[in-house]
Amino acid sequence: MGMLDNVSPAWIEHQYRLWKSAPDSVPEDWRLFFAGFEFGAVTPAPEGAPLTRDDALKHSAVQSLIYRYRDIGHLLACTDPLSPCILEHPLLSLSAFGLDNEDVEKTFHTRRFFKQSATLKEIVQVLRTTYCGSIGVEFMHIQDPDERQWLIDRMEPVGNRSVFTPEQRLRILNKLKQAAIFERTIHKRYPGQTRFSLEGGDVLIPMLDHLVYSCTTLGITDMVVGMAHRGRLNVLANVFNMHYETIFAQFVDNREFGIVGEGDVKYHIGYATELTLPGEKKIHLTLASNPSHLEAINPVVEGKCRARQERLGESGGKRVLPLLIHGDAAFAGQGVVAETLNLSELAGYTTGGTLHIVLNNQIGFTTLPADARSSIYATDVARMVRAPVFHVYGDDPEAVLHAAELALAYRDRYGKDVVVEVICYRRHGHNEGDEPYFTQPVMYEQIKARPPLHAIYEAELLEEGYDEEDLKGMESEINECISLSVEKASGAADERPSWKRDRLVYPKTPAASSVPRETLSRIAQSLSTIPERFSPHPKVAALLQKRLEVVERGEGLDWGTAESLAFGTLLGEGISIRLSGQDVRRGTFSHRHATIFDQKSGVAFNRFERVAAQGAAFRAYDSALAEFAVLGFEYGYSLESPEGLTIWEAQYGDFANGAQVVIDQFIASGEAKWEQPSNLVLMLPHGYEGQGAEHSSARIERFLSLSASDNVQLVTPTTPAQLFHVLRKQMKQSFLKPLVLFTPKSLLRNPLCVSSLDELASGSFQSILADPADPSTIDSVLVCSGKIYYDLLEQKVQGKGEGTALVRIEQLYPYPDEALREVLGRYHRGTAFTWVQEEPRNMGAWNFLRNILADILGSTPRYVGRPETAAPASGSHRMDRLEQGRIVAEALQKP
Repeated sequence: MGMLDNVSPAWIEHQYRLWKSAPDSVPEDWRLFFAGFEFGAVTPAPEGAPLTRDDALKHSAVQSLIYRYRDIGHLLACTDPLSPCILEHPLLSLSAFGLDNEDVEKTFHTRRFFKQSATLKEIVQVLRTTYCGSIGVEFMHIQDPDERQWLIDRMEPVGNRSVFTPEQRLRILNKLKQAAIFERTIHKRYPGQTRFSLEGGDVLIPMLDHLVYSCTTLGITDMVVGMAHRGRLNVLANVFNMHYETIFAQFVDNREFGIVGEGDVKYHIGYATELTLPGEKKIHLTLASNPSHLEAINPVVEGKCRARQERLGESGGKRVLPLLIHGDAAFAGQGVVAETLNLSELAGYTTGGTLHIVLNNQIGFTTLPADARSSIYATDVARMVRAPVFHVYGDDPEAVLHAAELALAYRDRYGKDVVVEVICYRRHGHNEGDEPYFTQPVMYEQIKARPPLHAIYEAELLEEGYDEEDLKGMESEINECISLSVEKASGAADERPSWKRDRLVYPKTPAASSVPRETLSRIAQSLSTIPERFSPHPKVAALLQKRLEVVERGEGLDWGTAESLAFGTLLGEGISIRLSGQDVRRGTFSHRHATIFDQKSGVAFNRFERVAAQGAAFRAYDSALAEFAVLGFEYGYSLESPEGLTIWEAQYGDFANGAQVVIDQFIASGEAKWEQPSNLVLMLPHGYEGQGAEHSSARIERFLSLSASDNVQLVTPTTPAQLFHVLRKQMKQSFLKPLVLFTPKSLLRNPLCVSSLDELASGSFQSILADPADPSTIDSVLVCSGKIYYDLLEQKVQGKGEGTALVRIEQLYPYPDEALREVLGRYHRGTAFTWVQEEPRNMGAWNFLRNILADILGSTPRYVGRPETAAPASGSHRMDRLEQGRIVAEALQKP
């Protein structure tokens, strides 16, 4: 008798519910039956048909087998051109599921398989074809079952392969030959010159070419690509359609080709173009300029895309695609990869999904994977955001194109990151002058014996009946085109003049930044008004009311008030503002409160929305704890949004350490290397309040060491009015330059650090703030910058330092030579001059300014500050305060 004989449906339903809540209370046979039914392996048998215990067990086992192939079938995928394929895995054997060869011809019911029932033989064949062929897929870690099923439905029915038309296959071959002949030409014509060849990863060219075409079918109009140097020139030539002669001319003589600023090596420079495809479809391609810090470009590309998407409105997320091309060693090894992945689904940073291509050449410089990572795959870090990963055999171009197209469709459908890892190899060493046999002789003996991919694919097409003359003719045409371009590049080199952009001269008069009193009062009123039925924190409500009162009174405006008025006036003029960083909505020191929160519901209220003119927006985002990626993102965003004010604020200025790569390789040098001007603002809280080595110094000395050719603006504003004017000046001046603001901490609430409304309603930013005292009464001048001014001023207010003037340098770079000469020249001969700083002697601005001051004064001024130290500040609050007191006392003591 069968299990279902003489059993009512109601009893079965009761036992099923009991099994769900208390499995051990149900007989073993029924537990097996329900387990199989739950997996979909068992369907109720027709009336009168017996269903044995073994039947239930077998059906359940088959469903488990299907699940496991989907989960770990990639372990049997044949994806490495340099290694033999693994044919068996113990966890995927039939015996692992209690099945054997006697079961292979049996028919099993399936659930969510592309067939409702099939023989075990057919099921295994489909699974092995789909998950264990040229493509291995990791996707069962995705938590959303709909996403998993979407992928299953697009892989299993077609065996994870696409059928390409004859025209498409010919185009694949053509692109492979273009890639190979391009590299071969450079190797022969320009021997010894570094190019970071793509050879071994040639499939990248038809892959990108196919993606460009696929993008237009999905409505993508803009693709921003980030990649390191390997294969970059080949991508420029054969995907971006940069003229061959333009590239070859750089090999003839880069200097004669023409440079901007200091320029950069040819395999770092970016490019943009618009391609017109069949059907009059157009797509704009951008290759972002990239330094040698390989993955640093990742967040920059994301920021660029976010800015473009916002400009396009609601459809922007679909229309702009970020595409990042990584090396295997860098993807696994560089932390900014994980930081950027972590941004992918955050509200302030998402770009609707990024397509990641990992070009895995199985070696990093001379380091093998076993020495480079602890994970199985180079791509394992991507699992942190539940991204599907396609591992593809790099010498199977049709598999590569299929995986790329499926990945693009997934991104379009779900708006999430997706990874395609192309397993290939590197035919030469790290660069063309490197000898790989020194360190990997066995590996490179295999590579040497391996034919190039275009030859492999051509042989496949010939075997299928393609015309040999057509295929060979294709190569002749490419050779002729490239050879002609080489001659053009060589012949034109001497005619191409060398040039440099004229050095920017900062205007003596700063841009107008004042705002009428009535406008300031109106904005202050709007910013202080709380919506009805909104319950702010009482302290925040009191703060907003106090700020309104000081504006109405016209005196006593503090730092937060001036900043709010700067933001509000810019927004009212139609200028959008983006502010990001850790804790920026409230402000690390609770001075901003750009967003306030209802204490009962938790609902957020953006105070600045109501003052923004139509088309302007105020966007403030508390960022992830990742300075490198977040600052890179904001830099990229600023490149695409010069009409808006983009600000990154560090929680403490010291934390800019974590983003030093972005500061060094992009912000400070991006314009000189790549002619990429940016108006990005960095707010770095700086000042010695006895909080230790990591909460004192924004490392002014580092920024000064990076300053040359008027590349950045370094400002230490010491009054709220100065902050107001410098922020507005940033958007009113006629040029784009990064602005680094060394902002205060304790001064945010210092009663001496206030301004009047008139100072905002008139005047402008001043690079030097002179002492108001009559110069004829002065015998000692203390020159300083930043917070130390108020420590000195407090003592002067108490009657100390008679006959002493305090001169503040508010703009450290470009240093205001004429203004400084004029102010210091007011004092009579014999006046004693002292430079005072709270930073150690080997830090701060002293080493940058000492020669400048000596040139102006005729002799080196006295130095007063902390002695040279290894750490920026003491870890003892008491010692720090004693040291600060000593500095002030010594400075006010006449020499």
